[in-house]
Amino acid sequence: MFLEMVSLAAKWAIPVILFTITLLAFVRRVNVYEKFIQGATEGFATAIKTIPFLVAMFVAISVFRASGAMELFVKLVSPVTEKFGIPAEILPLGIMRPLSGGGALGITAELIKTYGPDSFIGRLASTLQGSTDTTFFVLTLYFGSVGVMRYRYSIYTGLSADITGFIASLVICNLVFR
Repeated sequence: MFLEMVSLAAKWAIPVILFTITLLAFVRRVNVYEKFIQGATEGFATAIKTIPFLVAMFVAISVFRASGAMELFVKLVSPVTEKFGIPAEILPLGIMRPLSGGGALGITAELIKTYGPDSFIGRLASTLQGSTDTTFFVLTLYFGSVGVMRYRYSIYTGLSADITGFIASLVICNLVFR
């Protein structure tokens, strides 16, 4: 009974919120359609402003992967990381995740396809995917769209959070799945 009520509430939450906002706007004599169009226009302008930043980032990521630099880096650091219990197979995901969500998701899908969803590698990849963020993508998109030029501490903070998420994923997966 409780789960049915929760399911019903979840099903109706967004329509009720939208209706409430529209009703409040009507009561306050706000032209909802006009404001919606105005917001959509501003959103489109913001999207256009971010395109150069996204293109630059995607080109850099593509060059990094296509040149073989990522594989070379993984080969160089894997002897050290293996001593800390970090599987070499997961390193490309750890490198790609702060750069690109799509690239990281592709690597995760490939790891799960290769090793299986119930393998340690598959579980670690899934946990890592959900525990970290696309730091450089976020900085490029959001800071680029509003014109922030000096974001040095944001990079340190974001990468610190990504490293923490990576280590936490590794520790938790080792405790739970091994």
